[in-house]
Amino acid sequence: MIPKQPFGATGHDSTRIIFGAAAVFAVDQNAADRILEELLEAGINHIDVAASYGHAELRVGPWMREHRGDFFLATKTGERSYEGARDQIRASLERLQVDQIDLIQLHNLTDEEGWEQAFRADGALRACVEAREEGLVRFIGVTGHGTRVASMHLRSLERFPFDSVLLPYPFSMREQPAYAESFEKLLEVCAERRVAVQTIKAVARRRWGKDEKPTTTTWYHAFEDPEDIERAIHWALARPGIFVNTASDPGLMRTSLAAAASFTAEPSRDEMTSAWGRLDVQALFISGYEGVGRSAQ
Repeated sequence: MIPKQPFGATGHDSTRIIFGAAAVFAVDQNAADRILEELLEAGINHIDVAASYGHAELRVGPWMREHRGDFFLATKTGERSYEGARDQIRASLERLQVDQIDLIQLHNLTDEEGWEQAFRADGALRACVEAREEGLVRFIGVTGHGTRVASMHLRSLERFPFDSVLLPYPFSMREQPAYAESFEKLLEVCAERRVAVQTIKAVARRRWGKDEKPTTTTWYHAFEDPEDIERAIHWALARPGIFVNTASDPGLMRTSLAAAASFTAEPSRDEMTSAWGRLDVQALFISGYEGVGRSAQ
C-alpha cells in the first residue's frame, strides 16, 4: 500500500506517489484507460497533468466522468500573460471535462523575464487568482526545472502564497552543493508555511547521448533495471514530507509504483554512491545547461 500524507494545507491527503500524466502524452485512449486501471488498483489519488503535455489532458478527461471524486486533479499553464493564462485555464477545463481543477500551476517559472511577466498586473498569476475566485480552480502552485529552480521558488513564495511547488530531486542533483543548499532552504520555508513539495526526475540517470536511440518516452535516459529504479524511488521517498511524481513513460510509471509500494527504508549513502558510480549517473541540469525536452516532466 502506498502511503498518503497531507498535500500542504489543501486538506487533501495525497498518495506520496503522484501520477505524472505526461505518460499519456502520445498514447491512444485505450492505452490511457489501461493506465487508469493501474492507478486505481495501486490506490493513486492524485493526477498531475499540463496543457503542454500533448494529448494528456484529452486522455485524462474521459476518466473524470466516472472518477472525478477519486483524484486530486492538477494541471499547469505555461502562459505568462493574463489573457493567455485565462484562456488556457478554460481550455484545460474543457479538455479535462471538469467544472473545477484542484490545482493550477504556473509551469516552469524559472527564467527572469517570464517570472517578471507572470507577476505583473497583466500577468498569468492574475488569471490564476481570478480563476480561483470564480471557483474554476481551488489552489495555485508553481513548478520549475534547472539549477536555479529552488531559489526561484523561494522568490515566488515571497511574492505570493502558493499552495505547492514542484522541482527536481534526483540523487545526482542533491549532490550538487549549491542546489542542495537552496533545496534545503526551500523545504524549510515550505514546511513553515504548509506548502506541498512535489519532486520530479527521481529515476533520471543522465541525458541521452548524441548517438543514443531513446528507449523510453522521457527526454532523459532513465534507469532501466527495476532494482535501480527501486533504489532511486526509495531514496526520494525517504525524505519526509515530499511527494514523488512519476516519469513521462508508462513503463517507468509501473516500476515506480511497485517500488513505492515496497518502500520501507532509505538506501545507505554508500549504496547510492556505489550504484550511481557504476551506472555513470550525471546531473541533468548544470549551470548554463538547463534545457529540457518536450514534456518537461
